[in-house]
Amino acid sequence: MSSRRAVVGVMGAGEGASAEAVALAEELGECISTRGWVLLTGGRPAGVMAAASRGAVRVEGHLVVGVLPDEGNGKERQSTAELDLAVFTGMGKARNVINVLSANVVVVCGGGGPGTASEAAHTLNGGRPLILLAVPPLWQDFFCSLSKGVESASDVDECCRLIEARLRMA
Repeated sequence: MSSRRAVVGVMGAGEGASAEAVALAEELGECISTRGWVLLTGGRPAGVMAAASRGAVRVEGHLVVGVLPDEGNGKERQSTAELDLAVFTGMGKARNVINVLSANVVVVCGGGGPGTASEAAHTLNGGRPLILLAVPPLWQDFFCSLSKGVESASDVDECCRLIEARLRMA
């Protein structure tokens, strides 16, 4: 890998995120920043995206990027305050492809809905490493059946070790 900072995408539920997923995402965001990696999320002020961003900004030298669905003008603009860089795509849910293809490694935190599932599928289609952090068994079974390269972690420490290993392989 080049001297460029690694980008770790954290994907998960927005408004419907569980308290467990939010807590894990916040801890994961802090771990990502502590290791000097760039955090990339969907950038919205909800659920896993907002929690990971909150965790990341606790660390000096953090860089938090959000790839947002709207155009960044008018009333539809909604981004979490912790973003260092907001990328407004005007692409709606199609921006999920940009999210995962901009990351060196993608972590799905706690599962989610159809948007999160599409991000996991786009990750595999794009040949990016996918790590599942505390996802429901159905998610784990499904995504692991699609690719032998999918890895699972039950806690943030294990997840960060898996990210590190995947980055070394790049």
